[in-house]
Amino acid sequence: MKIAALQMVSGTQREANLASARGLLEQAAQAGAELAVLPEYFVALGHQDTDKLALQETPGQGPVQDFLARAAQELGLWIVGGTLPMQSTDPERVYNTSLVYAPTGECVARYDKIHLFRFDNGHERYDESQRIAAGVAPVHFDLEARDGQRWRVGLSVCYDLRFPELYRAHARAGTDLMLVPSAFTHTTGAAHWELLLRARAVENLAYVLAPAQGGLHENGRRTWGHSLLVDPWGQVLDQRAEGPGLVLGTLDAERLRQVRNQLPALEHRVL
Repeated sequence: MKIAALQMVSGTQREANLASARGLLEQAAQAGAELAVLPEYFVALGHQDTDKLALQETPGQGPVQDFLARAAQELGLWIVGGTLPMQSTDPERVYNTSLVYAPTGECVARYDKIHLFRFDNGHERYDESQRIAAGVAPVHFDLEARDGQRWRVGLSVCYDLRFPELYRAHARAGTDLMLVPSAFTHTTGAAHWELLLRARAVENLAYVLAPAQGGLHENGRRTWGHSLLVDPWGQVLDQRAEGPGLVLGTLDAERLRQVRNQLPALEHRVL
């Protein structure tokens, strides 16, 4: 099954970002992808954290959800909508949510980002907990490819990548592919991005697909990019450094079986 990670450099305006996302989704469909995954914050990277509050949606209602459902149906794609702000019980916070749409246009899974990024090196400061409510549970879904092969897909977002216990939970659930839509800062991405993604693939003997924000944004923030696809042996199959575009690759069920059979580390877990 061919899959695509969509790299973006989202601005502050939702409609412009959705138009950019639609163009990339069309490219993915034309390239033969069955699954296309957008990056974290594809809807908008605002001038300030409170901008998320104005864009929040309720389940089943809102322009971004309508956009994702329509694109999935019109393009015949499975689409994972990076993240969008979803209403929480706290009026000052939103969930940072990944929604999964089947080619029918039906929303089949929702994951709220569990781990909230905080970073302060004296020059850059981020604290997602100021405006984001944390999710509480891992989520995976099953995808049947056009050839009849069934894939189990685990959801995660950006900072989750630093917490291997989440990905181990996905492995225990039989996950074959792990998604990591992200907006890594340039500073942390240069240091840790590829290292962490390859580690999650190797230790869980699974494919990892990570679409990212990649470039200098309208609000002045610079993200690392380097969207990539990693196979279960830790090999990078495709990568894009910066700027909008696609990372494409093929999931190979026989390759996955081969790697798991020759090194059955998941069967050797003790703790």
